[in-house]
Amino acid sequence: MSSSNSPRLNRRGFALGMAGLTVTAACGNGVGNSNAAQIDARVNVTLNEMFTKYPNTVEIANKSTGMLVMPLITEAGFIFGGGFGQGALRINGATVDYYSAVKGSAGLQIGAQQYAHVLFFMTEDALNDFRRSSGWTAGADIGYVVDATGSTLSTTTTTLRTPVIAAIFGQAGLLFGATLEGTKYTRIIP
Repeated sequence: MSSSNSPRLNRRGFALGMAGLTVTAACGNGVGNSNAAQIDARVNVTLNEMFTKYPNTVEIANKSTGMLVMPLITEAGFIFGGGFGQGALRINGATVDYYSAVKGSAGLQIGAQQYAHVLFFMTEDALNDFRRSSGWTAGADIGYVVDATGSTLSTTTTTLRTPVIAAIFGQAGLLFGATLEGTKYTRIIP
């Protein structure tokens, strides 16, 4: 018996196979769609709204090393709850990455709400930690300049020294007391 009928992998076959895999992989990764443009448009509207309603955030934005803008977070819960949203990380006014936010909760809760939030990274270390992590989770050490009720809090020198400052605003719905604690942010390709 001759082994000449068995399939052999040559350089041309290998190259064509790899090209096919690359094309197939690119089909589902979001490249070439308009999701990034939609997120950027929503981020622009969110920043304009925040700067107009809460002028104290302009100074914070100018002093920050980067801002994660989440235009719409939707939360719902009935005993167990969850939330989701997508946004963009901006450094010096330009979008550098896109992120999703996911949150889970359990306890006495019922209802739904939507809100926007912006995380201001006040130090290079805080921004670098956020960007290097495979999934950054917001903790209790975040300072708030716009609280869950939409009231403007003071931007004292102490507040501006906090590594990460958050502004939560634009709330609508029946779940009260929005907080970012426990929210996990993950880099995405929209």
